[in-house]
Order: sequence, then C-alpha cells, then structure tokens
Amino acid sequence: MNSDNTKKRVVVTGIGLVSPLGNTTEETWAGLIAGRSGVDYITRFDTSQHTVKFAAETKNFDPLKFIEKKELKKMDYFIYFAVAAAKEALDDSGLKITDDLAEDVGVFIGSGIGGFGVFEREHTKMMEGGPGRISPFFIPASIVNLASGYVSIYSKAKGANSATATACSTGAHAIGDSFKIIQRGDAVAMICGGSEGGITPMSVGGFAAMRALSTRNDDPPRASRPFDKDRDGFVIGEGAGVLLLEELEHAKARGAKIYCEIVGYGMTSDAFHITLPDVDGPRRVMLRAIKHAGVEPRHIDYINVHGTSTPVG
Repeated sequence: MNSDNTKKRVVVTGIGLVSPLGNTTEETWAGLIAGRSGVDYITRFDTSQHTVKFAAETKNFDPLKFIEKKELKKMDYFIYFAVAAAKEALDDSGLKITDDLAEDVGVFIGSGIGGFGVFEREHTKMMEGGPGRISPFFIPASIVNLASGYVSIYSKAKGANSATATACSTGAHAIGDSFKIIQRGDAVAMICGGSEGGITPMSVGGFAAMRALSTRNDDPPRASRPFDKDRDGFVIGEGAGVLLLEELEHAKARGAKIYCEIVGYGMTSDAFHITLPDVDGPRRVMLRAIKHAGVEPRHIDYINVHGTSTPVG
C-alpha cells in the first residue's frame, strides 16, 4: 500500500442502515421522506412498572437473513444489526474484498452500550441458578468490539479493526477515526459506523432514573423533539448505521459511485458535566473540524447538534 506523506482524500461509496423506520437504507429513507415516526410502545418486555413505556424499536428484523441459526446464540442484537448494515454497505459499494485487498480494508464499528440484553439475561441466570448457569457465549456476545470482530469475519476484512464506546458520539467517532486511518495511508477502505441494541428493562429503567428520557407516554410518535421548547428528554432507539469509506483514487479506479467526500473531523471534550453540555462545545468542535478540513466557517450550511437539557443530580 502506498504510504507517502500526502494526505489521502476519502469518500463514501456505500451505505447500510437498520433502523426503526426500516431494515434497509431504502426503507429507512422512504420512511423519512414520508415523515413517519419509528417511535411506539415497547413490545420487547412488560413495561407496566416502568415510567417510560415507549422506544424506537426495529420492526420485523430477521437476523437469519444474515447469520446462521447456530451462530445467533453467540451474539446480541447490536451485533446482528451491525452485520446486516455492514453487508448492505458493502453490497451498495460494490467493493469486492479479495485476498490481495483484504489487509487494506478495516472495520471500525462502535456501540455505546454493547450487549446490554445479554448482560441482563446472564445475570438473571446466575442469580437464579448460580455461576454454572452462565453461557460460555456471554462475554463474546456482549463486549463492544465484537460487532467489528464479526463484521471482519463475515467480510474477510483483515486490516485495522477497532471499536469505540463514547455514548451518543460513538458512530461519529468511528467514522471520523476511520477517515483518519485512510487519510494517513493505513487502509484503502474502512467499514465503519455504530450499532445499538439496548432496549431492555434495565437500560430503559436506568435512563429513566437519570431523567434523560421523554415521558410522553400518551404520544410516543411525537415524543422525540430535540429542538422544541417543551422537550422533556430523548427517546431510546436501536439499529445500526454503517458506511464504506474509501480512498478517492481507489474508488475512482474501480468505477465506484461516490456519495460524498469527507474533508474534516474534529473531536473535543466539554470538561463540564456528564450529561449537560457546555454551550460553547459545538462551536469549539466545529472550529477544529473546519481547521482540519481547510475551509471557512461560511462554507458550513448545516449543523446537527446533539445534547441533553436535563442535568443529573
């Protein structure tokens, strides 16, 4: 692989989505265009004792379309979703990971919480029957980096492999770090993004206890309102978003369709509060990204700001 000192240009050539609006990118986009909400009452468990009774669940997702039945017990939902989204992103990109290319293609898929459902299930088994009841698949089914690990196994990508667990920034960090891996010449392509499968009794109860979730149980489809003056919290969801990032010349050489180019990435910390953001945080991180990209603030025409307005304690 060419590893000279020139920064590589990085483009997006594949997209894969599993979301509460659909199990593919096309279905998700159609739902967005139609203005549908993916939020509804929770079906995974009994919410009668929960103060929050709704979430953004995936619908009719069948992991057997992507994973053999005997393998399912070795994984949590966040891994199912990651494998499905990664397969779609690869198929969409048209990239064939041959033996010659494998070591130059990496995987970087993060998860904020990993296999929370598996943790709950195995803890219950231990409390009821002792540690001998714990599944040998407990750890590999739940730790965050196994989404990247399984995607690597299924795709045969043998390059850089990593994961991040930075809460709601996880997917963005995975994409940004993958961008830098390609930019510095350590890969020609990266399968990257984020995956979550944490709609569980403990997760919903825990976020509700810290007053982070909306409690609009009377109107779930309209509960998520991030910029509304009456916002009362976020809505927990699940699914995966995976991109195929590729070095520009490599993508052009194989005639790949190119969605867009990534030109900058910035990361900062507010050093302020565990849930309440510093009002100056978005400005500082955007200035860092702009500097890295070599553009001016006037060139930025859209900002997606994430935060919470409800402090804990």
